[in-house]
Amino acid sequence: MREIAFIKQNKEKWLEFEEVISNKIKKTPDEIAHLHIQIMNDLSYAQSFYPKSNVVPYLNKLAKSSYSKIYHTKKQTKNTLISFFLDTVPLLLYKYKKYMYISFIVFFAFFFIGLLSTFNDENFARQILSNDYVDQTLENIESGDALAIYKGGSTWGSFIGIFNNNLKVGLNMFLSGLFIGIGSGYYIMVNGIMVAVFQAFFYQHNSLVDSLLGIWIHGTYEIFAMIIEAGCGYIIGASILFPGALKRFESFKKGLRESFFIFLSTIPFTFVAAFLEGYVTRHYNKMPAFVCVFIILFCLITISYYYLIFPYKVAKRHNL
Repeated sequence: MREIAFIKQNKEKWLEFEEVISNKIKKTPDEIAHLHIQIMNDLSYAQSFYPKSNVVPYLNKLAKSSYSKIYHTKKQTKNTLISFFLDTVPLLLYKYKKYMYISFIVFFAFFFIGLLSTFNDENFARQILSNDYVDQTLENIESGDALAIYKGGSTWGSFIGIFNNNLKVGLNMFLSGLFIGIGSGYYIMVNGIMVAVFQAFFYQHNSLVDSLLGIWIHGTYEIFAMIIEAGCGYIIGASILFPGALKRFESFKKGLRESFFIFLSTIPFTFVAAFLEGYVTRHYNKMPAFVCVFIILFCLITISYYYLIFPYKVAKRHNL
């Protein structure tokens, strides 16, 4: 499209938004957000096809003003924290959904590799889980308490230690994206194999039901959050490798900032997972099986809805 045609096609929209910014026209927060997205799209198009045109600084100034307008309006009408979890993060998840899907695919690919390796090599579990862990767990299975290893220490101490460890793992998954995403891929590979080996090991020793009912009480949130955190690492890697119309450093800063927002959203789930592991998992065999199943399904449904379904609903609300 020629520049003149581009300006003629969008001029009325830009002038309308100037009046919205100057409060001459009143719009709802959602309408302002929709116009802001259109302005950003126009700016991106102009930067790509008319980089030396005066329309670029004009749209850039308009975009900055619209950004201030939209977030000022949101702060007036919504609690910032609620807006972060119910608007900002879901929209970013929708924007970067393919990286989340890639993370799930990588995890389950190596999960199945872990299963096959364990069933075809009797020493594979020891290589992955360590001899000490395998020997201790075998003793626990023989004594009738397959998950006794999760009952050591105080509940409070276990909770704090587990949360601290899982937070470090999540940060490693996220920050490893700095190595163009390869580091995040490595961590999710290791965790996918480890989870598979763990489950296959209990299956081989007739304790699969115990592992499923006990471990996945906390593991549902814990593993799901790790997959999302690895997806955040892929976003960083992609921002470095594929800057698009932006300068590479600008693309990197944008990818790092937006992926960090998504990473922050996983912390409450990691916190709850640590609480469940410290206070609930150790009592799984004292609870009716249906209670364990209820907790696992509740965790799976809530976290799946937030990360896989809710972003589409929010995007639809914003006309994306």
